Amino acid sequence: MASSRTRTVRGDARTAGHAAPEDAYTAAPFVPEGADLTALREAAAGCRGCPLHRDATRTVFGEGEPDARIVLVGEQPGDQEDRKGHPFVGPAGRILDEALEAAGIDPAEAYVTNAVKHFKFALVAERGKRRIHKPPTLRELSACKPWLDAELRVLDPEVIVALGATAGKSLLGPSFRVTRERGRLLALDEVPLVATVHPSAVLRARDEDRAKMYDGLVSDLRTAARVLG
Repeated sequence: MASSRTRTVRGDARTAGHAAPEDAYTAAPFVPEGADLTALREAAAGCRGCPLHRDATRTVFGEGEPDARIVLVGEQPGDQEDRKGHPFVGPAGRILDEALEAAGIDPAEAYVTNAVKHFKFALVAERGKRRIHKPPTLRELSACKPWLDAELRVLDPEVIVALGATAGKSLLGPSFRVTRERGRLLALDEVPLVATVHPSAVLRARDEDRAKMYDGLVSDLRTAARVLG
């Protein structure tokens, strides 16, 4: 199935004109007030709010229609997303698209983004030049949170889906546990929120567990679909 993740979000371009000290660990000075999605994306391209920008290829901002009814929030861009500049275009994105369709949600009508906009990785000598994903710290999550908050303010979705523990912690706080909260109808500032596993967890699952893990993802997404009616 072809991915819908390479669309350009419509809107009027503006400039941010902000600066912040290196390693200040806050993206807030870079986030232009009152900006639409296009202006936010352009401003995020120059974000230096935490050290992750140094090694990543580029900022990977969210994508989708500005009137999307559902927003899906993952952890961070992966290797392919970092190289291509679009969220959820790798194997996990294909799993997500399939699960959305199985849950009755059109992937083309969803907005997808990440809690952290730069790829965090390590180079392991015995694995050649392959970049190995590293989870962001709570400090890095907090630094990038102003971008996610700005996206959600502009989008004003009918339902939010947190994909995995990191996204859940970014949205709901460090005490969030995906094993405890997944599949339940929660709320973020009165907006319905559903938490589930990240689609990469399906890929990492053992062969004998993969179908069950995928079915659980679809079941949780159906909870979000019921909110949409």
